[in-house]
Amino acid sequence: MKKKPQFLIAAPSSGSGKTTITQGILRYLKNKGLQVQPFKCGPDYLDTKHHSWAAGNVSINLDTFMSSKSHVKNIYGKYSIQADVSVVEGVMGLFDGAKKMEGSSAQIAELLDIPIILVVNAKATAYSVAPLLFGFKNFYPGVKIAGVIFNFVSSESHYQFLKDACEDVGVTPLGYVPKNEKLHLPSRYLGLQITDSSQYNSTIEEIAIHISKTVDIEKLLELTKIPFQEPEVDETIERGNLKISVAKDEAFNFTYHENLAALEKLGEITFFSPLRDQHLPATDLLYFAGGYPELYLDELSSNESMKKAVKEFCLKGGRVLAECGGMMYLGDSIIDSDSNKFPMVGYLDQKTSMENMKLKLGYRKIHVNGNIFFGHEFHYSHIINPSMKFLVGEIYSARDQKLDTFLFRKNNTIASYIHFYWGEKNIMDLLF
Repeated sequence: MKKKPQFLIAAPSSGSGKTTITQGILRYLKNKGLQVQPFKCGPDYLDTKHHSWAAGNVSINLDTFMSSKSHVKNIYGKYSIQADVSVVEGVMGLFDGAKKMEGSSAQIAELLDIPIILVVNAKATAYSVAPLLFGFKNFYPGVKIAGVIFNFVSSESHYQFLKDACEDVGVTPLGYVPKNEKLHLPSRYLGLQITDSSQYNSTIEEIAIHISKTVDIEKLLELTKIPFQEPEVDETIERGNLKISVAKDEAFNFTYHENLAALEKLGEITFFSPLRDQHLPATDLLYFAGGYPELYLDELSSNESMKKAVKEFCLKGGRVLAECGGMMYLGDSIIDSDSNKFPMVGYLDQKTSMENMKLKLGYRKIHVNGNIFFGHEFHYSHIINPSMKFLVGEIYSARDQKLDTFLFRKNNTIASYIHFYWGEKNIMDLLF
């Protein structure tokens, strides 16, 4: 069985710097001429985009809450098979899941049987990391800590205390990352990162150089070289004949790669821009993913011909799925944080507002049409006077608490704040 480096980068908690270190390592490996396959634990659709820029290869979500364990194993194998190195970035703290360890980075590492590289924030500690490392090493025998990288280290002498802790615990130290205020990923908007690849590229190059000076990445690769289990590949792909139009521009771009792969099995995908295009492509199914419509309200509102085309398609019974920002776009208007109102498509008789913003997020279970779908909710806006007569289904949290999140169906239009994951389901079961 072929061996190659495979590992999951995790941390004791959020804020440890694992995202910065992950992307620096991805770029370092890419610069060495290696074929790198990045993955992201959990539902984050922004980190995958930045992984792709850092590694030069599409990044894939691995989520054991929104999809089955067999699906996670299958897509990990499918995308890793051609890679020299597979790098998985964890989510939150190593053992943090939707319910205890369910959906956590630790669960995914155990499922894939890959070792963990722990990133520890050592800014205000020294030898006291020993009990922390001991706990993470021994708490759950189903995972293996292959090594540790210390972040925000002040000096080489500081690192010596940390190495002493590693030696006494029996964990391999792989180096440290000195604090550098000039090297940080671009700022985040409402908790989500936004930037283009050109702005991002120079920063990630500097991060890769900075990390490689004091982290032994070659040793990391050697420690994590393990047998790779090739997946069973089904070569028979039956493609449907639907014409599918997917909104994709600066305002609408929160998509899961496997969702698009599943849509490709139903037919031919055409991408279009509600910001710039004047007309819809010829289509049987229209998909508006979430995004940042609130940052482009004037442009979206001013594109009258596109708004008219979308509304006519909805009124004629065209099949539409609108998630989060897509749902906001289909409403009467969007009100910005300064109380300015911008008319939108006007198909859903409701408004959304960015006033008095409050975060609502979490995994969701959606019971509709006798099926259970899974997804994720993340938004700061709220609906004004929701169209209650069009409500369908029931929405539950990861802990099975019934929620007041809405799922609307008007004719053949499905709209909600939820970002659905249907990588292993047929989205047509939701629409019909």
